[in-house]
Amino acid sequence: MSLNTAAVFNALQSHLLATGLFKKVNTSEPKSAPKEDITAALWMDRAEPFAPASGLQATSAVVTYMIRIYSNMLTEPQDAIDPAVLTATDTVMTALSADFQLGSNARNIDLLGNSGTSLSAQAGYVNIDQTIFRVMDITVPVIINDAWTQTA
Repeated sequence: MSLNTAAVFNALQSHLLATGLFKKVNTSEPKSAPKEDITAALWMDRAEPFAPASGLQATSAVVTYMIRIYSNMLTEPQDAIDPAVLTATDTVMTALSADFQLGSNARNIDLLGNSGTSLSAQAGYVNIDQTIFRVMDITVPVIINDAWTQTA
């Protein structure tokens, strides 16, 4: 058994692209300023044991992925920046709340926070290449069954 985070990562990236909001989804935080009006990045944030789902022979895990939605603060009209980011966030959160397969041994997205972390979004700003972006960070906790084999 293994964590196999790549299968879940690829499924999340595919779901983000399927929303039609993004031309591409970066698989890391961008090192140079994104060119599109609205863009997204995806990365794995953390992995830890999930005791309530673990058995005697295998440990389950909660793996947290981050999705960051970006919009350049110089986009015109400026009054449209937050509504565009909010619409993208709502679309992504709705898609993540739907019933779809993440592949591998993923059980589900922990919508309500049984693992201590729930599906959530937090607004902010980030500076990339001396350009300020409005961002929304979406935390996506995924419970993965039988992530690690326990040995005696």
